Amino acid sequence: MLPPPGPDGAPGAPSASNVHATSPRPADAAGTGARVNPPEPAPGLADQAGTTRDSAKRLVGAHVDLAKAEFADIADAVKRAAALGGIAVGAGIFAGLLVGVGVPLWLGEWLFGSIGWGILLGVLLLAAVALAAVILALGPSVSGRIGRSFVIAAVIGIIIGAVFGLNATNRGWTILADNVAGVWSADWRPLAVAVLALAVIGGVIGLVLGLARGLGGGAFGTLVLGGLLGVGLGALTAAAPGPRVGAAIGVATGLIVWIVLMGQSLAGGGFDTDKLKDRFWPSRTIEVTKETIEWARERMPLKRPS
Repeated sequence: MLPPPGPDGAPGAPSASNVHATSPRPADAAGTGARVNPPEPAPGLADQAGTTRDSAKRLVGAHVDLAKAEFADIADAVKRAAALGGIAVGAGIFAGLLVGVGVPLWLGEWLFGSIGWGILLGVLLLAAVALAAVILALGPSVSGRIGRSFVIAAVIGIIIGAVFGLNATNRGWTILADNVAGVWSADWRPLAVAVLALAVIGGVIGLVLGLARGLGGGAFGTLVLGGLLGVGLGALTAAAPGPRVGAAIGVATGLIVWIVLMGQSLAGGGFDTDKLKDRFWPSRTIEVTKETIEWARERMPLKRPS
């Protein structure tokens, strides 16, 4: 629409309202004609500080989470290694026990023909070693008793092993039984003669010992005990064990004698108690401490002179 003409008929100038109504809207930088929003105000110092703090917290949290995950993996690895290590230690202990138990059993079967001998001899040997260790712990003054007891026990064990290994006792009882009880059966005659003879001898010895100790009525108990021991010894000596079992009897006898002799030496005393006390009592430290206390009291009296 054209503006109204002027006085001279020329087109008039546009009025301010028309100019405002017909002026185009400001275009954006790309010329698309879209309205451009005014720029947002720049963040302040407090906002920037808060943003930085939040970023730092997120960064620290990320590191903490990473550390937790890594330590969890490490803990799992440690648990696995500990479990496997426990299995290895347990297997080693079991192997040691298996060897410690199996070797005596195997030796008993191989040398003496019975696993029972392996058990018995193993127990006796361990008991002897334990008692020897106790004697050695008491001091070197009594350590010589172990050697002397072992030599005596070894000699006795060799003699007993040879006697039973050669069936000497069985042959002796057989000869005696043939002469005094020829009417009895030859199968059990040596055993019967041995049991009866040693039962009587053992009972008499027990009775004599009971009376000698003044037991009075208690001597009957020693008589019975002696008789029972005689029965057992008679049954043992009437047997014909042969070389393998005879050797086992000799070894067992030697170990028993060794234990008995060491036990007697241990019960008999004779230990140097002063040296034993010095080994397990800090006497020098106590004496030096007392001297130091006395020296300090002399130079720093508790009561000052008035």
